[in-house]
Amino acid sequence: MTYRATFDCLWCGASHACRSTDDIEGWAQLCPNCVGRAGDNGFLRFRLRDAITERGRARGELRTDADEASASAPAPVELATDDQAAVAAVSPPADPIAEPAPTAATPPEGIPGAADDSLVAYYEARAPEYDDWYLRRGRYSRGPIHDTAWATELDVAGRWLDGLPLHGRIVELAAGTGWWSPLLAGKGELWAYDAAGGPLDRLRERLMAHRLRAHIHVRDAWAEPDDQADALFTGFWLSHVPRARLAEFLALARRWLTPGGTFAFIDSLPDELSGAVDHPRPADDRSIRRLDDGREFEIVKVYHRPGELESALLAAGFEPAEVTTSGRFFLLGHATA
Repeated sequence: MTYRATFDCLWCGASHACRSTDDIEGWAQLCPNCVGRAGDNGFLRFRLRDAITERGRARGELRTDADEASASAPAPVELATDDQAAVAAVSPPADPIAEPAPTAATPPEGIPGAADDSLVAYYEARAPEYDDWYLRRGRYSRGPIHDTAWATELDVAGRWLDGLPLHGRIVELAAGTGWWSPLLAGKGELWAYDAAGGPLDRLRERLMAHRLRAHIHVRDAWAEPDDQADALFTGFWLSHVPRARLAEFLALARRWLTPGGTFAFIDSLPDELSGAVDHPRPADDRSIRRLDDGREFEIVKVYHRPGELESALLAAGFEPAEVTTSGRFFLLGHATA
C-alpha cells in the first residue's frame, strides 16, 4: 500500500486531496467520511489498519496501541456535501472479501531464468501510471478515432478471455496491476504473481474494490512451478520474453499445467499508436520507455506473429493451439496442455 496525494475513494468513489503524507486518508485511499466509518465496516477497517502500518513504516515507527484503537473505533466525520452523503447512503453494507497481502519475497538473482532487473525496475517505477495505458489517458491518448478503436479491441480481448473455459486453480504470471485479475478471480481460485511489488499493490486494491479474493505473491515469472494449475494466464508477458528463450518459457508454462489445462495469453501487436506519444519506435526487439517524470528504461519487447506462436506452442507440448488477433492492437492465444 503506497501513499497517494490525490485519489478517488476506494469505497464511495469521492475524490480527495491530502494536505501532507501525515494524512492517513492518502495511505488508505479512503476519503475522510469513509475513514470515519471504519469501526462499522470490515473492508474500511482492513484498509485503515494496513494504512496505519504502512505510514508507520514510512516514518520508521512501530504501530502503537493508539493507532490500533483508532482503527477499530468509529470517528464521527461531518460530510462535506449532500452528494457525498447520498453516496454514503447507498454504499454496500456487506463487508467485501479481502485477499492476502503480497508476501515479502525477492526474485532470484544471478541464476538462469531470473527476472530481468531492468524490466522489474521499469514496472516498479511505472506502477502508479500503468493503467493510463489501458485507459488512453495523458501521453497515451491518440485522439478520439484511435482511442475508440483501442477501447473497442480491449473490450473484444476481455470478452474473448471471459469466454474461455478457465476454472479451478488459475495462475496469473507477471500479473502487473491486475487489469485482467478480477475476471480471472471470478472463474476460479486465482494465484497472482509478479516480480515487482508495486504493481501488486494496485492489483490488490482492484480486487478489493470488486470484493474478490486471490493469493498474491512477489514471484519471478521464470521461477519453477511449486504446484500445478488448471489454467495459466499471462497478459503482455510473452513480448518481454527474449526471442531466443521463447521455447524455454513455453516449456515452463507447460510444467505449470495439469494435463488438459489451458494456457491463455493476451499480448501486443506492433501498432505504432499503441504506446505513448513520446516513445521511440521499437527496434531489434528492444524498446525505450519513458515515464511521466522523464525517466527512461530500455526493455525487451518482442512482437510475435500468430503463426510463429502457434508453432512454438505445438513444439512445447500444447495441442491444440490457436493464436488470433483483435485487429490492430492485441494478440489473443490459448492452447491445451
